[in-house]
Amino acid sequence: MKNKLKQKQNQRITRITESTLVVGADIAKKIHVARAVDFRGIELGKDCVFHNDQQGLTKLATWMKELGQAHGKTDIVFGIEPTGHYWFPLAAFLQAQGIHVVVVNPHHVNKTKELEDNSQTKSDYKDAKVIADLIRNGKYSEPKLPTKEYADLRILMNLREKVSASLSQVKGRIGNWFDRFFPEYAGVFKEWTGKASLMTMRAFPLPADIVAKGAREVLAHWKTVVKRGVGIKRAERLLAAATASIGLTEGSVAARMELSTLLEQLELFKEQLEGIMKQVMQILENIPGAEHMLSVPGVGVITVAGFLAEVGDLSNYDHGQQIIRLAGLNLKENSSGKRKGKTGISKRGRSRLRALLFRAVMPLVAKNESLKALHRYYTSRSQNPLKKKQSLIALCGKLIRVLYTLGTKRRSYNANEMLGPARQGQLQLEAA
Repeated sequence: MKNKLKQKQNQRITRITESTLVVGADIAKKIHVARAVDFRGIELGKDCVFHNDQQGLTKLATWMKELGQAHGKTDIVFGIEPTGHYWFPLAAFLQAQGIHVVVVNPHHVNKTKELEDNSQTKSDYKDAKVIADLIRNGKYSEPKLPTKEYADLRILMNLREKVSASLSQVKGRIGNWFDRFFPEYAGVFKEWTGKASLMTMRAFPLPADIVAKGAREVLAHWKTVVKRGVGIKRAERLLAAATASIGLTEGSVAARMELSTLLEQLELFKEQLEGIMKQVMQILENIPGAEHMLSVPGVGVITVAGFLAEVGDLSNYDHGQQIIRLAGLNLKENSSGKRKGKTGISKRGRSRLRALLFRAVMPLVAKNESLKALHRYYTSRSQNPLKKKQSLIALCGKLIRVLYTLGTKRRSYNANEMLGPARQGQLQLEAA
């Protein structure tokens, strides 16, 4: 693996030649700064300050092409630091112009900028030059911006995450409402999201409303929609709780309006989530290999859709290890001389992808028999046993390789193939 990384690094360095114009740009919301150097780091021309609009991006493209012609450069490599989202339209515009766009690691920029002028000073002008120098030294990578259905999938899964967060907030606010106005409600309905509970919240929100109606009228209202699971005993318990409630009684008009508004938001976010997932399902049906990835026991639509949204087209990768690095799950070591430091993961990658995989692996070690056995082996083997969290991290990498293999080779999950004969033998020895 180290040899492959060296080969990649060498390829990036040799990509920058005498005929290459290297441009680094510091990206902001409205105004950007770009500076250009040759393959030796000699700065060419003046910097270019341009706005984040059609006129500004055209100015940048014209500046780079004219500068290249003036210095005999036939190739342009444009690099940015991918912080925030402002660079997406810029990258798409330049790629459409036939200009090669690369990205540099923000950590590299922060650690390198002091070499420019022996100062900790930060400025857009300075950062642009630092980025250009990193590129000419091969410290860059190719951005894998999603296209076609993968672009739709990323937008939809990001939107789903935001709507889910809003839904959780609304549920928390409803719980807050009950704590203030009807704290005994949870003793009657442990899950307030059920049909009978929601009907009660809409028709009889406050304890005084329930007392005024009585148990039989509340039950009659329930029976208009819910035929099973509720009866007179539940209605009488609700009435008793309402009668003895210590909830606030002042501000009842506003309290009813508050709960009604929260319930409307609850229904809205639920409908939005359903609509998003319906669209996601339609997209997955058209992505080759997605159905095979879903054949893994315990892996659902959200995991596969989120994985493809972050990774994009699997055909862009040569092997699963590249995706492991993209997720920041590759191992790092801090050792020097005789000192052997702890080994951990780099976390230099897509944090959303890392979180998605970890959330997926947690239930997998309970539901998927093969991964459960593997988790047990990792944590209890006689040599170098892992802690539970370390094992889960290792299984995240395993899940990446499994999904990549199933998605690219278009075949369904097979537990024996996933473990392999060597690992099966180890598991049998440990169990013996």
